[in-house]
Amino acid sequence: MAEQEAAQDGWVVQTEELTKRFGDEAAVDELTFEVPRGRIFGLIGPSGCGKTTTVRLLTGVYEPTKGRAVVLESEPGNFSRETRAQIGYMPQHSILYPNLSVWENLRFAGSIYGVSPFAKRRLLEVLDFVELEEHRHKQVRDISGGMQRRLSLAACLIHGPSLLFLDEPTGGVDPVLRRKFWDHFEALREEGNTLLVTTQYVGEAAYCDLVGVMMAGRIVVVDTPEGLRRRAFGGEVINVRTREYLEYSITQALREIEGVQHVIRVGETHVRLLVDEASVVIPRITDWAKGHEVEVESVQEYQPPFDDVFVRMVERETGRDQGEWGDDG
Repeated sequence: MAEQEAAQDGWVVQTEELTKRFGDEAAVDELTFEVPRGRIFGLIGPSGCGKTTTVRLLTGVYEPTKGRAVVLESEPGNFSRETRAQIGYMPQHSILYPNLSVWENLRFAGSIYGVSPFAKRRLLEVLDFVELEEHRHKQVRDISGGMQRRLSLAACLIHGPSLLFLDEPTGGVDPVLRRKFWDHFEALREEGNTLLVTTQYVGEAAYCDLVGVMMAGRIVVVDTPEGLRRRAFGGEVINVRTREYLEYSITQALREIEGVQHVIRVGETHVRLLVDEASVVIPRITDWAKGHEVEVESVQEYQPPFDDVFVRMVERETGRDQGEWGDDG
């Protein structure tokens, strides 16, 4: 049974060919993935690719057309009250009451899960976590959009769930607040919670333990952030900077070093190498430079931004790979 396997292996979420159709259109198409306990799982992809539908299937809002999901050892359509009490759900769009205060909204959210409206310590604790304690008496319509997103997160946390579904939690917020949200998420993970976070901000993959890249209703790949980079480019990347102009003959010679796949010129004294394994090839480059009297300023591993990683993966998936690591010297 999938439920027994999930419990044994530490999976909090398991899906098998999970599918949701609306008429003839498949919003989610045969998703199979697993979310391990105590990790941040990022579901990343462009708007409209099926992320929100996936979350709604996993929380029991939608019934699947095909396939199945197991969440906390239960199918979402059969969640008991006890199981639902372990789940926190932050929807993509606000469900706050604008004419109520921050405090009143949080009390109402807590009452849905059986949290006493008089549990002042718990309410203050959650508001302090999202840094809204001093704004608790303000009406929601009078606070900023970023504060409203933080209040939505507080409402999701009020009953102390162990599994959090956060649907586009950083959507529409500035980069500083976005980073603060991820600080909150990392703190929650350190407390032993499991988080499934959807986002269209590709750079947020760096904050996740595992990332599922989603396109057109399908999950293309699930891997660690480091694994995604390797998959996208076929290896690891090294930057080499020299003190003098790099002749074409030198760049050609770099290609002959064992473990170097490709070399592209970035500047007059700067080349970028695609290699099998950076930690192995870097010492070889250093030794090669000494032997060829090439004065090297720096040799270090380069981490391509996740925007580039995502574009590369999309190109490969759609057959539009333009060969970024071409032989352009």
